[in-house]
Amino acid sequence: MNISNAIAAIANFIWGWPLLGLLLGTHIFLTIRLKFIQRYIGKAIKLSFKKDIDSEGHISQFSALATSLAATIGTGNIVGVATAVSMGGPGAVFWTWITGVLGISTKYAEGLLAVKYRVRTKSGGYAGGPMYALEYGLNQKTLAILFAFFTMIAAIACGSSIQANSITDALNSSFGFNKTWVAVIVMVLAGTAMLGGIKSIARISNNLVPFMAVFYIISCLLILISGYENILSSIQLIITAAFTKQAALGGFAGSTIMLAARFGVARGLLSNESGLGSAPIIAAAAKTKNPVRQALVSSSGTFWDTVVICAITGLVLVNTGVWNSGLKGIKLTQEAFNTIPFGSGMLSISLIAFTFSTIIGWSYYGEKCCEYLWGKKTIIYFRIVYIVSIFFGGIFELDLVWNFGDISTGLMAFPNLIALILLSGVVVSETKKYLWDKKLDDVSKDELKQHRK
Repeated sequence: MNISNAIAAIANFIWGWPLLGLLLGTHIFLTIRLKFIQRYIGKAIKLSFKKDIDSEGHISQFSALATSLAATIGTGNIVGVATAVSMGGPGAVFWTWITGVLGISTKYAEGLLAVKYRVRTKSGGYAGGPMYALEYGLNQKTLAILFAFFTMIAAIACGSSIQANSITDALNSSFGFNKTWVAVIVMVLAGTAMLGGIKSIARISNNLVPFMAVFYIISCLLILISGYENILSSIQLIITAAFTKQAALGGFAGSTIMLAARFGVARGLLSNESGLGSAPIIAAAAKTKNPVRQALVSSSGTFWDTVVICAITGLVLVNTGVWNSGLKGIKLTQEAFNTIPFGSGMLSISLIAFTFSTIIGWSYYGEKCCEYLWGKKTIIYFRIVYIVSIFFGGIFELDLVWNFGDISTGLMAFPNLIALILLSGVVVSETKKYLWDKKLDDVSKDELKQHRK
């Protein structure tokens, strides 16, 4: 067995029924305990555009959301959905969408705990996320360390390597650009953006995220309009394929319900990060009056990322008929975009924007985990490793990079999901205090703990 097959086997083991069951179970459990918090998505979207002036925090609520979306709206929306469809058939689109809808409750809980247990660092900044919730909320220092370590590795695998792999592959196949030189250019640009820290990353995200999301959605809508007569039948195929075998559909003999669920849920999680625990790290830096306000804002990120963007990508792949072409990854999405004039160029622009934003967004996650583990002075070493990984990720084969990403994200999900389940009572209590009792404008009296390092 070569290294690629070994890594694929490990990824398949980690992303088996135990993790899928724990993930979906947590989504459903929190959805029930929070009385279908998804019904507040309208309020969440409105709050994301408001500023809680003079509140504790480092960046605005919108900046926190934009940076989170910068990290989540990436190749998972383009290449991830295509990979799910190519491996699991049209039914994977349904499971990706379900993961997004149910994941809104999980993302809400993650954001709430991130603000509830955040700390003020000695340098005057703010730090939070599952590692702090595990340490201060559950007194589980070991699990906190494991989460921080796995997240740091995931940042290198998913945040830099996978993104670099996708953009070099896209520009090479579309325009014949040399992968090595593309990887070098992306590495330099990302490194420059990272030097300014969270405020620099947030500023770039504020400008880039709205543009890239709208541009990509418009591009997808143009493709759907060109094949509007097949939209209803495509939606029907997506739903029925989620619960039936697709043994007779070209190239997908042996595709089962398990494969559709496995790849749909896995790619949905990698895209919106609900249950992963990465997005709360940036939520902890937001200026907000209380944990619930930022929790609502955070939950809207999953709505935009998966319920809207991933769903429309999947519908495009099925509606154009390219899903059974035998192509994989970015090449499958390119085939769909080639059905309209200038589609290849539109996809390349979207992918470049998505990739760059994800790279700089995930760099912050990795930095904060490195800071938690070994102190702020070690961040420079993480940055060096992260930037170098952009180059190597850009020249590795697709399956190897994606499988390694699955392993690292799966391992970081376990301690985070444990924290969400065991601290769900705190989430419910805070939600009742501020949201259900209609005191959303009240200022939290929680004391910010001083960071130990």
